[in-house]
This record gives sequence, structure tokens and C-alpha cells, in this order.
Amino acid sequence: MKCKVEAVLDKEFEPLSLKIKEMREKTKEKGQDIILGVERNNGYVYTYKTRILEDGLDDELNYEFISRIVKTLLWVAGGFKIIIAGSKKIYERIKEDYKVGGVREFDTTFMEGVYETNFEVVSASLDDALSTTKTSVSIGRHLDGNRIGFDAGGSDRKVSAVKNGKSIYSEEVIWAPKLNSDPKYHFDEIYSAFKTAAEKLGRVDAIGVSTAGVCIDNKIMVASLFIKVSKEDFDKYVKTIYLDAAKKLSDELGYPIPIEVANDGDVTALAGAINLNVNSLLGIAMGTSEAGGYIDENGNITGYLNELAFVPVDFNKNAMVDEWSGDFGCGVKYFSQDAVIKLAPNAGIDLDESLTPASKLKVVQDLLAAGDERAKKIYETIGVYFGYAVAYYQEFYNLHHVLIMGRVSSGLGGEIIADKAREVLKIEFPELAKSIEIHLPDEKSRRVGQSVAAASLPEIK
Repeated sequence: MKCKVEAVLDKEFEPLSLKIKEMREKTKEKGQDIILGVERNNGYVYTYKTRILEDGLDDELNYEFISRIVKTLLWVAGGFKIIIAGSKKIYERIKEDYKVGGVREFDTTFMEGVYETNFEVVSASLDDALSTTKTSVSIGRHLDGNRIGFDAGGSDRKVSAVKNGKSIYSEEVIWAPKLNSDPKYHFDEIYSAFKTAAEKLGRVDAIGVSTAGVCIDNKIMVASLFIKVSKEDFDKYVKTIYLDAAKKLSDELGYPIPIEVANDGDVTALAGAINLNVNSLLGIAMGTSEAGGYIDENGNITGYLNELAFVPVDFNKNAMVDEWSGDFGCGVKYFSQDAVIKLAPNAGIDLDESLTPASKLKVVQDLLAAGDERAKKIYETIGVYFGYAVAYYQEFYNLHHVLIMGRVSSGLGGEIIADKAREVLKIEFPELAKSIEIHLPDEKSRRVGQSVAAASLPEIK
């Protein structure tokens, strides 16, 4: 199925959103149902129902299509178990992919680390297939009482003392978490921030934390912030580092303090949802990588991984491969500085190889600001990517709002991306154009900062 809006610098782009439309057309007459599921912590299950061609008609197309959907489910919702119902042939192929030595071994190993259990792929009948478990957690938007909000960034840490929704004190402190292997360094820095805010409040009713990494039940399972910490020390000290810092403060003050820890992508989405006064919002940060966060229709965080960098958006098998996961067509190469760098040669822009990726991005941004048409084509292409990706993400999220953030979307580039994405929705998916609004940050959406939004996470009971 040909794109109605062309990605001018990537003629081979095959958006997965169009592949879904194509498969729905092909399987109306000769198709069979298939239900895909992923199970994660606490028995939560996310399922997706679609159709494939009848077994034997085009088994390779069926497999290639479903393998992309399974990969998406895994990195959107997270999980340690894949459930395939409706096709034994698909089950056997997917099982091979996710075994040790298989093409998706990276995914398997990553999820085992997150959920601390063996990864498996299981088969089920359509009658026995599990249904989706509602997993939204009502955290955030609580502004009562005296609260500490902590935001753990890669280069600075921010903390706010918040009294009944108003920040009475905030500070940013430069730190170097990615360069330090001693977990005591990290603990002392975090506790120091908690202590500083507590001294401004007198009584502390709750602590909320926004942190890079994967959070499960208030524990850090994977996080680049602590990349220098050994696995032994990570397991022993880092997984519960925020809980331990909160307990130390509780012990000093003489009363228990509730704490909630959430992924920084979710907290960013929460801040955007609060500022825009909306729900059903997907926040996407285009920076060094692609980060995501989601607020559901009830205004809640879902507990999904939202690791959109690893979610495929392009069905073209010749698409650029992500060096980390070893897979093709994944979001990191379409919605980050990597996308700008990837497209520059196609636009006729030669970037000095000695420059850092961030510096290469700055070169293109400066060209765009100066009116360079080649740079404009790069951002238009990313906008086309994004419009089709939003239609794909809609398959897995209940979306009414999408907030674009991050360095790649700053300045004129962000406006071009947003406008082109809106054009794709209007022309290719008119029904979605009516129900999904694409936003860029403005002064209004910056009113509630990350650390203040983090402070709103816990409920005071």
C-alpha cells in the first residue's frame, strides 16, 4: 500500500500503520483470527486481536507481520511471557525468535532483567486466550499536603518542596551519576536532595520520584543513570535506592512517608496532561533516543514500559538497524537525533564525522534556522514518519493527544514535524485527524515542571 504523503528523503519507507490497513483488507475474505498477548508483573496481561491470511496462503507474510506486532506489544506494555492464540505456525516461528541465540535474544534478555523471571513464549487456543487486564494506577495529580518532588536527570538532579500544589523551593544540582560506580555516591546525592526539601517543608507528607529507567513496584530494574554500577551492587543497593532514601528520611523524622517512583517519560506525560488539562495523552521525547510516556483516559499511569525506541514503525526490511537491539525499522532511528543524521546525506548535507551526534544535530538545526531547504526536507521527512507512527501507536494506546518534546523538536523543526504529521493524519487517516490532536510545548505546557509533577505522584492516605 503506497503512502499518500511521501517521505521525500526515504522512498522505501513502509509504515506499519499502512501494513495493518493492508492486512485488514487482504483478510476480509480469506483470513483467520489471531490473539497476541504479553504478561508482566502481578499477572497483568495486554492483548491485541487481529487477522492473518489463512495458514498456507502466505505463511511468510503472516509471520513477518505478526513478528512486528509482537515486538510492539512487548516494548509498549512490557512482559516476560508472549502468548500466541490462533496459529501454531506463528507460535513456532515466534518461539524460535525469542530463544537464546534467536534473532530477538536482546529482547528476551532485557525483559528477564526487568521482571526477574525466565522469558517464555506459549501457545493457546482462541477460546482460552487471556483478555486484557486493566492495569492503570491512580497516581499523580495529588496536590494536597507537603510534598517532595525529585527528578533524576543524567546531568543534573532537581528537587522541589511543594506545599498544597505550590512550589515553595526548587533547586538544580549538577551531578554525574553515569560516571560513578559507587552506589553510595548515588544514595548520598538522592538523600541530600530529599533532606534539603524536607528542611523547607517542616513536615513531609509524601515523596514522588521521576527517574530514567524501568520502574516496577517502585524499584529500579534497568537504568542508564547507574550504568557504571556493577550488577552485584545494582541488585543489592540500586534497585531499592529511592525506597531506602525515603526510609532513612522517615526514620529521622519519626513517621512513615509514602513514596511513588515513576519513569521520567510517564512523569513528563503527566506534567503535559496536567498543563493541557487532558487525558489519553502520549508524550514522545525526541532527543538522544526516543522516549515515551502515557496517561490513560482516566488520567492514570498504566505501568506500561513505553520504550518506544524499540517499537518498530517501518516494515521495510532494508531500513536502518538499531545497534543496541539489532533490529530494523525501530523508532530510535526515526524520532531522535539519529534520524536527522541518517537523513542528512539524502538531503545533500555532509556532516563532519568528527562531530558528536548532538553537534551534528545542531549543524542541521542552524541550517534550518537560516532557511536551508535541504534541512527543511529532513524535518518534513521526520514529520511524515511521525504522522504514520501516530496512526500505528493508536492501535495500542487510547489516544486523543500527542505531545512532542525533546531537542530534535525544538524551534522551527518541531513545528515542521507537527504540521507534516497533522497532514498525514488528515490525508491518510481522516478519522484519526478528527480525534487526535498533536501538541508542541509552549509556555502553558511548561507551567508544571517535572519535579513538581513528580511530587504529585503519591496519594496521602
